[in-house]
Amino acid sequence: MHTRAPSEPEVREFTAEVVGVDGRAVTLSETYFYAESGGQPADRGTVDGVRVVDVQTVDGAVRHTLAEDPSFEVGETVTGVVDDDFRTYCMRAHTASHVLYGAGRRLLDDLGYGGFDISESKVRVDFTTPTDIDDEVLVELERRTNRAVWESRDVSWEQVPTAAATDREEVAFNTKTEEGVMDDADTVRVVEIDGWDVAACGGTHVSNTREIGPVTLLDRSNPGEGLTRVEFAVGPDGIDRRATHHRALREATVALGTNVEELAEVATSIRAERDDLRDEVRDLEQAAVADALEGFESVETDGTEWRIGVLDGVEPNDAGEAAKDAVGDREVVGAVGDGERPYVVVAAGPESGVNAGDAVDAVTDRFGGGGGGGQPFAQGGGLDADPEAVVAALREWDPEE
Repeated sequence: MHTRAPSEPEVREFTAEVVGVDGRAVTLSETYFYAESGGQPADRGTVDGVRVVDVQTVDGAVRHTLAEDPSFEVGETVTGVVDDDFRTYCMRAHTASHVLYGAGRRLLDDLGYGGFDISESKVRVDFTTPTDIDDEVLVELERRTNRAVWESRDVSWEQVPTAAATDREEVAFNTKTEEGVMDDADTVRVVEIDGWDVAACGGTHVSNTREIGPVTLLDRSNPGEGLTRVEFAVGPDGIDRRATHHRALREATVALGTNVEELAEVATSIRAERDDLRDEVRDLEQAAVADALEGFESVETDGTEWRIGVLDGVEPNDAGEAAKDAVGDREVVGAVGDGERPYVVVAAGPESGVNAGDAVDAVTDRFGGGGGGGQPFAQGGGLDADPEAVVAALREWDPEE
């Protein structure tokens, strides 16, 4: 016994005879509860006032799992009531996925189904296609989907001989996502949206696309190789999300002093200006560090000029790059960062006769911390000393020792 929900999705209340009771699992002579399959969740509702928490097809029979042990027995007649709100949502959501796929037929190459799922707040459809579904394509998918909804296209379904259905190129098949549609049966249920989409499907659907309401595409992702996942919402969640988008859009136009049509151009211009300003700030910061290094007290020892001092508010890597740029062939430049655990960077010219790594090792041996490097450059950090004490130690250090 299969559920009658797909063929008569508008039925919300029915009577049936109880043919099996196993604890909280109940089997009826017939049922209009949809059993979970193909990405569509099971219906909700009650059987003789007892809440139905799950509906599954087991060994060809539809099993209703109740929230508590039933008081009725085999042979009694009971009343089943399908939750109208949830059934209607699932019908709209499932048909919307077919409309979206129909839009994909018109935009995406070598299109196929890779997965489908309805949750309480959104619906996902996984497309198999080599086409890159970027922002522009995503917007066009949403536009065409809602256009098809607005065009009030009739939705119909019928049982078709399996061989005849598979011979029709326009019929979309996916035995992975629409499990139970074929099952080696002689016939297959085909759902058709007039002039838009045809697919093998065992789910519940509305009779006209206008019943779906607005469809709001939420996001896209790539869950696996060759797959693009598109998520959308229908009903209140979709309406609320669209309202949020419009509100944000309006706030952005007001903040930027423009209109919706020119918003993208203005935003791009502002971003370019921001990047230019960021580059200018970076250049100014580097120039300031270079000036600070140039202003360090200079001492000549054995023909090598040493410039050593403290840098305030400069990151170690920035100080290191500046020291390497500033050092001459017969120079040594050392910079010590301020703070409780200062760093030290040393750059030594090729003709200075100084190994920068040895200088940093001497500092870390004395003040702790760690670091490393070679002849031209070395860096250390985590020193347990006042920055001026580190400067004094560098000035006192003898490369010959």
